[in-house]
Amino acid sequence: MTLTELRYIVALAHEKHFGRAAEACHVAQPTLSVAVKKFEDELGVLLFERGKNEVAVTPVGERIVAQARQVLDELEGVKRIARQARDPLDGLLRIGAIFTVGPYLFPRLVPVLHASAPHMPLVIEENYTERLRERLVQGELDAIIACLPFEAPGVVTLPLYDEPFVAMAPRAHPWRARDTVSTDEFAPQTVLLLGAGHCFRDQVVAACPSCVRPGPAAGGRQRAVEGSSLETIRQMVASGMGVTMLPCTAAGSDQSASDLTVIRAFVDPPQRRVALAWRASFPRPQAIEALRQAIRACALDCVSYLSGPSGR
Repeated sequence: MTLTELRYIVALAHEKHFGRAAEACHVAQPTLSVAVKKFEDELGVLLFERGKNEVAVTPVGERIVAQARQVLDELEGVKRIARQARDPLDGLLRIGAIFTVGPYLFPRLVPVLHASAPHMPLVIEENYTERLRERLVQGELDAIIACLPFEAPGVVTLPLYDEPFVAMAPRAHPWRARDTVSTDEFAPQTVLLLGAGHCFRDQVVAACPSCVRPGPAAGGRQRAVEGSSLETIRQMVASGMGVTMLPCTAAGSDQSASDLTVIRAFVDPPQRRVALAWRASFPRPQAIEALRQAIRACALDCVSYLSGPSGR
């Protein structure tokens, strides 16, 4: 029994014709016919019923062909591992990103990375930080993009860029006549925030603790309104619901909402540090470096890129 014979029976089961199967395997028909008969004799069972114009697979043949396919698939897996050892940029890369980074980075990142590593297709996932942490540690993701601080056992982090926050208000808001605003000016406003579980919500609350506290201007009512995503929040701001803080990369992502809103810089902008994280044991460091370089090549115009494992 040889791998060549397994390929022949799989081809014959697919083509149901000796001539077409031989052509698919790039051999002469007598060569394939003899090999299949030898294989059947070795097993002592009939795998194929020969008709005048077509071949039918017997019930036991179906089971053996299925097993043969599995063996050949496993062999391809061995070859794939070897190829990736020779070329770390050949093979799937599974990347995760937090909800407030992925939608604004991936549309730029995918074409850049594809150009530099065309044989490294991406599996992309957006999720909460905690879920991404779990999947990275468990080996279900190869690398993630999240905000610092970020720690996990056996995981390496590399800062990528600092991203300032900006203020967004409805077009008719008094801030339209201003060049900058301060975080203190959020205190009397109805502030739109992401819900619990989003690290960006925590970052906004750290920059503006009063944003989630009742105040006199609100008649003692809670002044924070929650949205499920940054894009949902943008639409609520556009409708006149209130004001919000956004990462700068998210500020101009929707032209329809931008026509109904104003974006203003902060006097002393709060910011977040975005980082790349991967398992120290991940066997393809060149793929991680290609990912890092591609992120940098995205040239996000409002962020400050960092270099080196220690930051600046």
